[in-house]
Amino acid sequence: MRHRMRAEYGPEGLSGEVKTWHIVRGDEAVALCGRDLDAAAPEQDPSLWDRTPKLNCHTCGAVFLRESPYVPGEHPE
Repeated sequence: MRHRMRAEYGPEGLSGEVKTWHIVRGDEAVALCGRDLDAAAPEQDPSLWDRTPKLNCHTCGAVFLRESPYVPGEHPE
């Protein structure tokens, strides 16, 4: 399964700053924590999760770790 990070924005919408980074499955617009996100919001690779730890959704991070393989190649996409 391919995961992506997707941004959640505050009241200003896409013209404002990122409020929180969430993890989504594939191209979904629903985060692993259940929050509905704007499908047009920017995405990035989950390998960048450690770049802005204060902006990351804790629940998404926990679920992502449970869904991620421990050994490279353990679960082919």
